[in-house]
Amino acid sequence: MNATTNLAPHADLAAVVHHWIDGRTVEGQGPRAPVYDPSHGREARQVSLATLAEVEVAIQSAAAAFPAWARTPALRRARVMFRFKDLLDRHAKDIARVISAEHGKTLSDAEGEVTRGIEVVEFACGAPHLLKGEFSDSVGTGIDSYSLRQPLGVVAGITPFNFPAMVPMWMFPVALVAGNTFVLKPSERDPSTSLYLARLLKEAGLPDGVFNVVQGDKVAVDALLHSPQVAAVSFVGSTPIARYIHNEGTARGKRVQALGGAKNHAIVMPDADLGAATEAIVGAAYGSAGERCMAISVAVAVGETTADALISRLKERVPKLKIGASDAAGADMGPLVTKAHKEKVQGYIDAGVAEGAELVLDGRGHQVAGYEQGFFLGATLFDRVRPDMKIYREEIFGPVLCVVRVPDFASAVRLINSHEFANGTAVFTRSGEVARSFVQEIEVGMVGVNVPLPVPMAFHSFGGWRNSLFGDHHAYGQEGVRFYTRLKTVTQRWPEPDANVRAEFVMPTMK
Repeated sequence: MNATTNLAPHADLAAVVHHWIDGRTVEGQGPRAPVYDPSHGREARQVSLATLAEVEVAIQSAAAAFPAWARTPALRRARVMFRFKDLLDRHAKDIARVISAEHGKTLSDAEGEVTRGIEVVEFACGAPHLLKGEFSDSVGTGIDSYSLRQPLGVVAGITPFNFPAMVPMWMFPVALVAGNTFVLKPSERDPSTSLYLARLLKEAGLPDGVFNVVQGDKVAVDALLHSPQVAAVSFVGSTPIARYIHNEGTARGKRVQALGGAKNHAIVMPDADLGAATEAIVGAAYGSAGERCMAISVAVAVGETTADALISRLKERVPKLKIGASDAAGADMGPLVTKAHKEKVQGYIDAGVAEGAELVLDGRGHQVAGYEQGFFLGATLFDRVRPDMKIYREEIFGPVLCVVRVPDFASAVRLINSHEFANGTAVFTRSGEVARSFVQEIEVGMVGVNVPLPVPMAFHSFGGWRNSLFGDHHAYGQEGVRFYTRLKTVTQRWPEPDANVRAEFVMPTMK
């Protein structure tokens, strides 16, 4: 492998995207895959897919860096994050442009993604406080007890295409300040952002080998899962892959948090501010072209009158969305990430029509002038969707909103609680009683009350229930600290010289 160091800010958009190992760009020797410009619908560059040997080099680099990094005081590790945060602030717009160019999301949406990632870095800057243990004086005669939180070792992150900056930053800032070393396997669909982040970490003073990036596909994923030196794996993606990651990782004794798919519902009550609810749902359903795990993909209208009024407002509002190239000024929605994904979402629309849902707005065939080959799909709206339909059961991950009609609040709660996914949900109402009942009764990991995208702030934690999360820990926040550390409890006694200490043959107790 050929190794080079390049800190130029726009080197990310080179002809071929390679790996980052031991503090430098490493030219990959494996096969290459195309990376597209979704707005124009053409190949923009290629990404080198890691071989087993290349993944092993990255793991060994991280393993070699771990002892010194783990011994580095938490305050010094936090100072690296402070410098990294400052660099992120200064480079935020450039990072957003890289994201937008490869993913297709609008520049404003990409800038928002970077901001939410920076918030986790800000949280991680509090490492000295977050890693504090507990101390108990005199748990027995002359005996004290205290606890420590210590790093796991080499940990890995496997991240999706829809948030190439934010989701990795859900993981590695917390992992690094806790004293672990990290191997990131980003999505091969938009890989360039990962190298930008790696270079900023190096500029912030992170020692070589502490953070590594291997581009790749399933070969790289399996290499990380099978390596005995990888102690933990974090994953965000679809439910089938999340289940696979969890099963494979835990079978090999690894700690795993695997966040899967979603089908997020928003209940609209008869007393809701319908104008505000409509605006909130439109943004949550069609923002980022629906390619986010917290998208509202189902609006549950309580009562026929509420449903008719909601559909009427959506029919008027949704066609006003501005769909354009990812860098178009004022665009509300850009293209989908690849042609294959666009065709997959169109297949769901076809299935909805075939199963008898009422197609109110059809986004198929939508084109943007000057970008006729782009991977664009118009905002699509279905009414009278039934729970047995494919478009209701499965995660579409595109700009498709389904409206389900139910007679009352209790039916809405039962509907949501019976779905296999339980990532996020929301209710729109003016009733405190309804809101409180919803929060108490709903069996979903993240809940919004008159908030359509209840994504927790960085000092809380992100994660769903049921088939939306495999593992015991949610992402970032205090849950992230727990995931990336092991608890050690110490009980100590310092007897006086020549103290009369006798063997004890029964369980020690305090009487």
